Amino acid sequence: MAKEKKFRLIDAILSVITVVFVAEAAAPAAAIGNSQFFWWIFLIIAFLLPYGLVVSELGTTYDDEGGLYDWVRRAFGDKWASRVSWYYWINFPLWMASLAILFPETIMLITGVELGLLPSLLIELAFIWIVVFLSFSKVSDSTWILNLAAVLKVGIALVLGCLGIWFGVTYGFANDMSPETFLPAFDTNSLTYLSIILFNFMGFEVITTYVGSMENPTKQIPKAIIAGGIAIAALYLFSSFGISAAIPASEVSLDSGIMDAVGIMAGFGGVLFVVVGIVFLVTLFGNMVSWSFGVNFVAEHAARKKNMPKPFAHESAKNEMPTGAAIINGIVASVLVLLSPLMELVGLDGFFWIFFSMNIVFLLISYIPMFPAFLKLRRVDPQAPRVFRVPGGNGLLMVVAWLPVVLLVLAIIATIVPLNGSEEELSKIPMLIGVIAFVIIGEIVRILSARDRTEDYLGMGESGDPLAFDVAHGYMDPEELEAAGMGTGPERVVVEKTVVERIEPRDRK
Repeated sequence: MAKEKKFRLIDAILSVITVVFVAEAAAPAAAIGNSQFFWWIFLIIAFLLPYGLVVSELGTTYDDEGGLYDWVRRAFGDKWASRVSWYYWINFPLWMASLAILFPETIMLITGVELGLLPSLLIELAFIWIVVFLSFSKVSDSTWILNLAAVLKVGIALVLGCLGIWFGVTYGFANDMSPETFLPAFDTNSLTYLSIILFNFMGFEVITTYVGSMENPTKQIPKAIIAGGIAIAALYLFSSFGISAAIPASEVSLDSGIMDAVGIMAGFGGVLFVVVGIVFLVTLFGNMVSWSFGVNFVAEHAARKKNMPKPFAHESAKNEMPTGAAIINGIVASVLVLLSPLMELVGLDGFFWIFFSMNIVFLLISYIPMFPAFLKLRRVDPQAPRVFRVPGGNGLLMVVAWLPVVLLVLAIIATIVPLNGSEEELSKIPMLIGVIAFVIIGEIVRILSARDRTEDYLGMGESGDPLAFDVAHGYMDPEELEAAGMGTGPERVVVEKTVVERIEPRDRK
């Protein structure tokens, strides 16, 4: 019998790069200027390290289908889990809308042909619904586009960086390269785009799903997260350096920065310019497809527990993929791109950054409850077998949990809240209004979704174990019970009787 192939450390690192590295984020990072080098190093230490440790422990301790959503639900119950599932989901159609707007703009740069409003809208809608269609397939059927996108993303970073070195040495750098420019800057321009760096670290929890296939997950998972983070930081810095070599930081376009830089260094309309443009467009599909699987499954998982609207729970009868969430993604993203021309009529523009920044903010918000959830689960569930434990005493654990929260909150504020009365800062107001609007909609969705629940799960220490609670209240079907090793039929009855005994004391209070 052939020996089962184990998931190696290098496999985990490459999978992280596939999910986490997004080429379009290089331009906003380059807009920070040379001080981005300091901020990358600082945030690797102050955010990525504690984030990676916390995710390593939660992901290897709780093999939950909903990942981040389930960790928060275990700790704080349905109310906060519903909020997290909404924030985690809504970031995706916002992101898809931003990339849809970027797609025809990139085509225009490649071809030099000015597209009208109608052709641009048709291309944007085609991009959205191709992504939706691809997300109907299983991950295994889409491996080719994920792997291709990973290779192409790395290729773009290497081309940009190498071009930047050649261009700077040959013609001089567009930015001042004196040592003092590499010191941390606290101007509003730098602070506004710091959320980009945090956004670029999100998604590392994906490798915790490989724990069963690893030879030594206790050592491999934290190593993969840290090594993957450093590798991704290096790719971003190298590509951002290439952009900075050609374009002054204050003049970097947030949407077309990559193509502008390649055009300046290699010539607009040249072969390399066209090739990079086509490759960039392919990576946009890779970004959306790779993230769609996780986002859609979390939304479906939450809907089955009555934490998201019922349509999100719909899945394909053919392959059990979450088609309900995928279709809703397409509808919301389509509405956003169709509204953008109307928004332009009232004086708003820069829709790529408006939607992209809102997507970043909601993704960052969704991770905030994870850190206090980690502390609570350590306290109320000490007997859970932990493959990996964050080292240190209570003092260190508090730093590990709360320092990332502080950084996330500050980054969110700097991204959408005007820090002064300048025109650039006041341009954040549409983003702020959009975020507030979607938060309010999320609260309405949470309340309406809860109407279908017979009882709220309040979190461990309040309502008992979440798996037992879901069995008792019918939130798990026979297939889920079997997958959880709890059986069906007569075995399920025994489980339900045990659950009642565990939950009853709280009900008598």
